Amino acid sequence: MSTLQRPTRREVLATGAAAIVTSLLPRQRATAADVLSGSVPTGPGSVVGAPNLPAGFTNTFASRYVDANGVRLHAVIGGKGRPLLLVHGWPQTWYQWRLVMPALARDFEVIAVDQRGIGLSAKPESGYDAGAQASDMVALMEALGHRRFAMVGFDTGMPIGYALAADHPERLDRLIVGEAVITGVTPSPPLLVPGPLNKRLWHIAFNRLDGSVNEALVQGREDIYFGAEYAGSAGTPLPDAVVRYYVEGLASSRDALRGSFASYRAIDVSIAQNEQRKKRKLTLPVLAIGGGKGLGEGVANTMRLVAENVESRIIPDSGHWVAEETPEQLLAALTPFLAPYRDGETQ
Repeated sequence: MSTLQRPTRREVLATGAAAIVTSLLPRQRATAADVLSGSVPTGPGSVVGAPNLPAGFTNTFASRYVDANGVRLHAVIGGKGRPLLLVHGWPQTWYQWRLVMPALARDFEVIAVDQRGIGLSAKPESGYDAGAQASDMVALMEALGHRRFAMVGFDTGMPIGYALAADHPERLDRLIVGEAVITGVTPSPPLLVPGPLNKRLWHIAFNRLDGSVNEALVQGREDIYFGAEYAGSAGTPLPDAVVRYYVEGLASSRDALRGSFASYRAIDVSIAQNEQRKKRKLTLPVLAIGGGKGLGEGVANTMRLVAENVESRIIPDSGHWVAEETPEQLLAALTPFLAPYRDGETQ
């Protein structure tokens, strides 16, 4: 006569965690083995570990790991409709889109990804130039079954979007960018700029430094450095709890800090790539969004240097963190631009 083997405490906890994930995330069936192996993202950085989400968020969206271009990427996915890729900026994660994702999910399948090196995505030593990260996005969407899609990229997501549109034009239907410059395209400012502008730009040079300098200076002082960045670029300050959540993620490991600087350290490579890309202008529809208290018309001015079909939208009350400062105004800008794509029209 056989006897039942009593499960271990770890197995019981894993099974319970899997049940919670499954009940909260209808798009993704989690098992105890999934949780034990780490294939289902949990904890801080994931949907189930993120604070202050809109009501019902976890009924629509699930965290998922996707192997793409040789790197494991974390993406938050939900909604029904044509695919819409959201790519965050620095020093943020997919979480920057949380306030606009539920509305977008009514018309689109929304995929909000953590860039390589950021959040719960893997943090390899290389591959942070714009071209490599654009290839990450193509591979991610291919793995999810989407050969053609629309994309929104703000801050560091903007040069990734430009590289994707230039290097993989057959993949992208429409592109929305915001609150960034593109190295090798945007005219570089002089070394000495007025004080208020210096406060907003100095991080670019600092972030490019070797880790023995910038990582050593910031480690243990993440709240000072990143807190100053969030405050200095805001039109309306983000809630303290939101800034604290971002900072805690950046302070969670030395790899997290290294990953946050990695795309800046690849700027020389990205500049060389963009010298080639800008020889041929983009032809797809582009919407360039600037905060009235941020880069304003500068976003559209940059895109007009490399794209033929550019619309500009300024959100007057917003600083740099548009999706979090003024989510309703951002949605009002996105909706009409994406409507032809939503309705099945192709470029």
